[in-house]
Amino acid sequence: MTEPAVTKLSVNLNAIAQLRNRRDLPWPSVTGLGAMALAAGAHGLTVHPRPDERHIRRSDLPEIRALIDDEFPEAEFNIEGYPTEAFMQLVEDNQPDQATLVPDDPAQATSDHGWDFRRDGELLKPIILRLKKQGIRVSLFADGDGDAESLAIAAETGTDRVEFYTGPYGACYDDPKAAAVALGNLKASAEAADRLGLGINAGHDLTVANLPALKQHIPSLLEVSIGHGLTADALQYGMTETVKRFLRACGHGD
Repeated sequence: MTEPAVTKLSVNLNAIAQLRNRRDLPWPSVTGLGAMALAAGAHGLTVHPRPDERHIRRSDLPEIRALIDDEFPEAEFNIEGYPTEAFMQLVEDNQPDQATLVPDDPAQATSDHGWDFRRDGELLKPIILRLKKQGIRVSLFADGDGDAESLAIAAETGTDRVEFYTGPYGACYDDPKAAAVALGNLKASAEAADRLGLGINAGHDLTVANLPALKQHIPSLLEVSIGHGLTADALQYGMTETVKRFLRACGHGD
């Protein structure tokens, strides 16, 4: 039986940046709220820079890197994105602890599916090798649909982890039966990943309400990356209290 993992919380700053970008003004401050999240106990910060800079801007990345290096050296920086050469240069310039590779089209509003490993496995191998040579941990966005064969191909790419796309589970917030089915698929995927020696992350539409059940079904869950739900709660509870609420949902005591 897999030993329960300490599930780390990485706060995705994209929604904060998107709110800032509605005006040509420096607030809300991406680094300021990132600092509040880390001071409240979050284990890291995540960004997903897109080519059109509709939320996180390229200029944000060095500032976030400096914030972590100068004030929170134990925290991790996670950069997500589709591995174009421009994205790879951003990653190499800002040296995150983890790079999460996603199969997004630039026009997508948000990530909404995992890699097709049968099709893209060979494409990913040299990219992963390039990142790992620099000491950057690699995670691949994956569907949590119970497809063990697909995950076996993912493991062959040399990736360190997979991040299960939890959107289908998050969408079941008002349908317990559908949520149970989604959790069953995620559990089967996690068990396959465990057997393959892959670390497990998760993200998309996770909330204080649905995290405990996810933890129960994936005891080896290493990290969750949460942006939209956490930012929405921060409007109600404030960033500090919201991070504490999410940490409790991840299994951390006060």
